[in-house]
Amino acid sequence: MEKLARKQVQKLTPYLSARRIGGTGDVWLNANESPFNNEYKTDFARLNRYSECQPKELIEAYASYAGVKPEQTLTSRGADEGIELLIRAFCEPGEDAILYCPPTYGMYAISAETIGVERKTVPLTSDWQLDLKGIEANLDNVKLVFVCSPNNPTGNLVKREDIVSLLDMTKDRAIVVMDEAYIDFCPEASTVDLLARYPNLAILRTLSKAFALAGLRCGFTLANEELINVLLKVIAPYPVPIPVAEIATQALSEAGLARAKFQVLDLNANRAYLQVGLSMIPGLEVFEGWGNYLLVKFPDGDALFKAAWDTGIILRNSPIDDCVRISVGSRDECEKTLGFIRNYYA
Repeated sequence: MEKLARKQVQKLTPYLSARRIGGTGDVWLNANESPFNNEYKTDFARLNRYSECQPKELIEAYASYAGVKPEQTLTSRGADEGIELLIRAFCEPGEDAILYCPPTYGMYAISAETIGVERKTVPLTSDWQLDLKGIEANLDNVKLVFVCSPNNPTGNLVKREDIVSLLDMTKDRAIVVMDEAYIDFCPEASTVDLLARYPNLAILRTLSKAFALAGLRCGFTLANEELINVLLKVIAPYPVPIPVAEIATQALSEAGLARAKFQVLDLNANRAYLQVGLSMIPGLEVFEGWGNYLLVKFPDGDALFKAAWDTGIILRNSPIDDCVRISVGSRDECEKTLGFIRNYYA
């Protein structure tokens, strides 16, 4: 079977998600999931019928929440499918390229490689901001530029003025894709207001983080109507299962939004607690984070990661030397993790 696969796929290394890496323990802070397990009700009716391609009630609910028109909103199986749709819709295999700025989310590269689209990289600067000159010098044949803010795994926000400069730079040349998977933890930093000025802007969103619905696999792409209509040409006929649409709509109701807002405040407080506590341990560098995770540099990150793993505290190794990403969990999980790290370096 391996020989029958496309050559591009034969060479492909799959994305090592938190679930693929595995682990056993009682503290899971490796996947940027929410610790809240909220209850929803669905009657599982109409399962003998196909779902709508874009469920009207869900689209209207998220558009209202995001502050855009329903015509500017597309829902998909997580933001990951949004990444793939954009690449399939706008990039010719073997001709066009995407550009992204590591260290950042790994699925941009894998989605492009799977389809046979060239990947160009312009690393972030030493303070993890965009290298605008480097991007400008590498825009030939680039159709999509992916920018994650808050960035995964570093946790920082990309400067708004640099995002505007990038949008101006790529006008009539490429689409800037802002990955805002973690924006609900800092909504004031969203670029959604720029949609009115820039037709070459697309924004990725998800219910996996702040809405505590990682298992639902429900994401959104926000863009101008013309761009959304292009994506509708390539999306699968029935991308949103009926129970997913029903639960997601409940999460976006007035009560659901109030609960999400409360839980975001709780997680932001836990992040601050974890950040202060870790900062007091000599030899550690704790980077400022704006999502539901923190990046921490240890004297020996791999050793700390393994020691935590062996005690049932599952964290996430990062591609940055000696840096480990720690998701923000419940206060109890944060206390256990902080206590373990304190004792480890005592």
